[in-house]
Amino acid sequence: MNIIRRSITRKIGTGLAVTGAAVALSVVGAGAASAQQYGSYPLSPGQGQCTASQYAGYQVRADAWATGQGAKFKLLRNGVVVWSTPSRATAAAVEFRSASGTFPGPGSYSLCAQNTGTSNTTATLQLKTDTEI
Repeated sequence: MNIIRRSITRKIGTGLAVTGAAVALSVVGAGAASAQQYGSYPLSPGQGQCTASQYAGYQVRADAWATGQGAKFKLLRNGVVVWSTPSRATAAAVEFRSASGTFPGPGSYSLCAQNTGTSNTTATLQLKTDTEI
C-alpha cells in the first residue's frame, strides 16, 4: 500500500512539474510574441547599428533618438532603404500605414543608425509593426 501511494504521489508530482513547465513556457512565449525591436547602441564615428528584421504586413513605425551630434537614420524593407533622414538628427520618426496609402508593402523591416559625426553618440532605435502600433 505504501509503495502504491509513493508511486501515485510521484506521478502526480511529475504531472504538476510538467504542467508548471508548460505554463512557464506559454507565459514566456506570450511575451516573446511581441516582436517589437528596441535597443540603445553606443556608436563611435563611422559605426552603424540596425535592429533585427521584423515582418510587417500592413503598417510599420520607426522612432529613433541619438545623443551629441546625432546620427543618420534609415528604415529598410527587405534590405532596401524606404526612408532616411537627410542628415544627422537627434530624433526622428516615421510611420507608414496601408490605411493611409503610405505603406511600402509587406516585408522584413529594420531600422538603422549610422554615426556620421566626429564624436561618439548613443542611438536608441524602436521599430513596431502591425498590431504593435
